[in-house]
Amino acid sequence: MKELKFPRINTIILSGRLTRDVDLRYTSTGKAVAKLSIAFDRSFKKAGEWVQESSFVDVTVWENTAKKCAEELSKGSPILVEG
Repeated sequence: MKELKFPRINTIILSGRLTRDVDLRYTSTGKAVAKLSIAFDRSFKKAGEWVQESSFVDVTVWENTAKKCAEELSKGSPILVEG
């Protein structure tokens, strides 16, 4: 059987809300880095019934994006992340 070759593409898009204010810091070389925590819900069927589950993801952003997030976002802000 011939081996299947898939492209090495890994992309994710999350939409949710920030669970806390953006944590903006700077590295020893002066690069901005921000930590974000996103909460989102997903629905799925389990044993024939719809179940809703909350998930949480930590995100790190760098440089200008980090600065912009710290300026514009706060706890509860809606956010869309692609990475």
